[in-house]
Amino acid sequence: MAEYKPIKKVVSGNYAAAYAALHARVQVVAAYPITPQTSIIEKIAEFIANGEADIQYVPVESEHSAMAACIGASATGARVFTATAAQGLALMHEMLHWASGARLPIVMVNANRALAPPWSVWDEQTDSLSQRDTGWLQFYAENNQEVYDGVLMAFKVAEDKRVSLPAMVIESAFILSHTYDVVEMIPQELVDEFLPPRDPLYTLTDFDNPISVGALATPNDYYEFRYKEAMAMERAKKVIKEVGKEFGERFGRDYSQMIETYRTDDAEIVFMGMGSLMGTVKEAVDLLRKEGYKVGAAKVRWFRPFPKEELYELAKEVPAIAVVDRNFSFGQEGILFNESKGVLFNTDARPLMKDYIVGLGGRDFTVNDVRAIAKDMKKTLEKGRVEEEVVWYHLKR
Repeated sequence: MAEYKPIKKVVSGNYAAAYAALHARVQVVAAYPITPQTSIIEKIAEFIANGEADIQYVPVESEHSAMAACIGASATGARVFTATAAQGLALMHEMLHWASGARLPIVMVNANRALAPPWSVWDEQTDSLSQRDTGWLQFYAENNQEVYDGVLMAFKVAEDKRVSLPAMVIESAFILSHTYDVVEMIPQELVDEFLPPRDPLYTLTDFDNPISVGALATPNDYYEFRYKEAMAMERAKKVIKEVGKEFGERFGRDYSQMIETYRTDDAEIVFMGMGSLMGTVKEAVDLLRKEGYKVGAAKVRWFRPFPKEELYELAKEVPAIAVVDRNFSFGQEGILFNESKGVLFNTDARPLMKDYIVGLGGRDFTVNDVRAIAKDMKKTLEKGRVEEEVVWYHLKR
């Protein structure tokens, strides 16, 4: 593949998402403002007002209505985009099931924000992870470049006829949404080659072949629908890897692995997490290596579908995994930790695993925090056992 000349812009994560929606040639946007995602939709409205985009913008009275409008538009065969955060995503919950059950490849950016009360507008992953059972694909971006790339790839994966499921691209509140960085954008003609117009499986506007969406199903039929949705989510793993590889070949940024590993080849301890905090972890890994620690990092890019096979391959090669969760499932553990244990149960991959709950509500998570976790994990390795499985780290610093 010939080299391309990127268009470099200094933009926030929110603007990166808006530009990606523009370059994806989105046809319909329905959204309701909520901090910290509002500037995504404001930027798209600016594109429309300036004549840069031919997008049908649907103003609505709530996030529930926004997703309802997206569902209707997607059912006609349109390429559809929206964005939300926190309480807005929670208000959409019912309609998220409708979107996935109807097999509609809507793409949504969610700016991770802590759920109230108490009120917070800062970063936490519990809002998106609370939707993990709705049938949506979930991609977690580490930086603004991954927000832009993630939206483009999400459309391609979601619209693939082997998948046909909606997708979330998830960014951190303020850490990414409002922080500016250089993003390499792709010329429109090259985006068009990578992401051609949507070719839907079916539409409500095909009057020669009329269909119903969301009609009543008998128990036997309903079971079959859920099975087909589950199989589509499994097939998505192959499609994600294909699309990630193609993206890398075309544009030089490879996303063919659902878990990105960093300096794990000889690591005794691997820090595993999702989203923007993994940038801090990788910086800490480099510093800890200089201090003599054999550490590495594993960034889970796609939480849904969950990368079971890649996690197993990683886990059977490393003695210890420290899961860094910026979320919590009350009555259980951090959500990434819990999912990972479930995957590794009844396998021969049995690393020592501890869960560190960090940064809830946007509390700072620093290189020094990673250093302290490394020291704690080293003591755990020396003992050869885990005495405290879940550590509310920031209560003890």
